[in-house]
Amino acid sequence: MVAPSDMMDGRVAEIRTILDENDLSNIPIMSYAAKYCSAFYGPFRDAADSAPKFGDRRTYQMDPANALEAIREVSMDIEEGADIIMVKPALPYLDIVCRIREEIDLPLAAYNVSGEYAMIKAADKMGWIDGKKVMMESLTAIKRAGADMILTYFAIEAAEELSA
Repeated sequence: MVAPSDMMDGRVAEIRTILDENDLSNIPIMSYAAKYCSAFYGPFRDAADSAPKFGDRRTYQMDPANALEAIREVSMDIEEGADIIMVKPALPYLDIVCRIREEIDLPLAAYNVSGEYAMIKAADKMGWIDGKKVMMESLTAIKRAGADMILTYFAIEAAEELSA
């Protein structure tokens, strides 16, 4: 799978063209079509030392207040050849996951990002919540909103909880 995270317009079309020209049309493209400019990326950016050195990413990540843009961006990426659509981050954008699910008939992914993970872990560590239950409730909410797949830092813990 190819998953271009930069979400620049035309990126999916270019990748699809190159894959198809090289007899790789069976390789799916997961589009980060609805990637919001979010403070929830903080822990990952700190760990990877990838926070912007100046300014921010508002020039190419979506405005958190704009739901209609998500539908437009998703539609454009589908027209360009995306096989899977992603919403990032997941929890603060469950309404977007739901709206996209109602609009498209492609696999829909939601990315439960580092800030969502860190909040649950920190609150669990402080004894304020039951971390396992809140983890499962959060992941269930993402699924209930319409995600076919969830990318999450909780993957191993959730798998262990589901198999228990």
